[in-house]
Amino acid sequence: MQAAGLRNLRVAVPAAFAALLIAVVLGLLVGPIPIPLGGVLRELADHLPFVHVRSGLSEQNAAIVWQFRAPRVVLGATVGAMLALAGASYQGAFRNPLADPYLLGVAAGAGLGATIAIVARSSTATSGVLSPIPVAAFAGALAAAALTATVGGFGGRSSTTRLVLSGVAVASFLTAAQTYTLQRNNDVLREVYSWILGRLTTSKWSDVAIVLPYVVVSSIVLLASRRTLDVLAVGDEEAATLGIRVNRARLVVVAAASLGTAAAVSVSGLIGFVGIIVPHTVRLLVGGSYRRILPLSMVVGAAFLVATDLLARTVSSPAELPIGVITAFIGAPFFLLVLRTRAASA
Repeated sequence: MQAAGLRNLRVAVPAAFAALLIAVVLGLLVGPIPIPLGGVLRELADHLPFVHVRSGLSEQNAAIVWQFRAPRVVLGATVGAMLALAGASYQGAFRNPLADPYLLGVAAGAGLGATIAIVARSSTATSGVLSPIPVAAFAGALAAAALTATVGGFGGRSSTTRLVLSGVAVASFLTAAQTYTLQRNNDVLREVYSWILGRLTTSKWSDVAIVLPYVVVSSIVLLASRRTLDVLAVGDEEAATLGIRVNRARLVVVAAASLGTAAAVSVSGLIGFVGIIVPHTVRLLVGGSYRRILPLSMVVGAAFLVATDLLARTVSSPAELPIGVITAFIGAPFFLLVLRTRAASA
């Protein structure tokens, strides 16, 4: 099994990076204004270090690529990588393959925090990395994670059903609180509603600047915890005998995953199921070691969300579907399949 996973890894890694590259190029290429593939590729090459080529694109087309399409693609890749990494990390921390930021209520908690920040209009006071929206979203996400873990049982002692139902209940409560907040602040209803459905439509480089520091910090912490998650997989008592401070390790993972999720949700809206679809797919390809699952999930998650966003803006062209709708269409049947498979093997 281990050898098969390593063999698959040699294929999965280049395939994942190739899929990401293709998704990025298509994301820059496809749009209401046609831009030639050769021009896009030369434009990208011209921005590489020590490479100088003429793309042949007009000033207008170059502006479309770098000011409209590029930030959308970069933000989509960043959010997708973070949600996939967070989902895999939650699954390892809770020792539950059905755990994910959306189902555990973390995304709803982040959504409530971000909504409160939008309503308070405090985001106009600062900009960039100092925007209070990710901070407020983080507070809501961490509170939701703690509440779900308390109700559903921490450390994998509870059943899958109990943990998932606890997450659904917490998410429902926080969504109700969010709805109540919006009812009393109709002036921001349109802004928050479009955000709730998940969107990358209005992505700007400033959004990338807001989310990137949080994602970088979260990713470093989670990737550094790969071996710890592998040890936690054998059980709390066994992990403790191997020198792991179980509660502290789990708290660090949950906090880092919540921080990254909160930042991602604050700029992209509620995009569900990425944290289930991607880690499960990676696990099927390369085995159950988190040393392989976490980094590969980031690459696959980035490619998946960029491709999903491409589908969202082309399937009903010239109109655009919210990206959260597309991921739900894909993720809901996938989740039911995973749940049925686990029930059959139990």
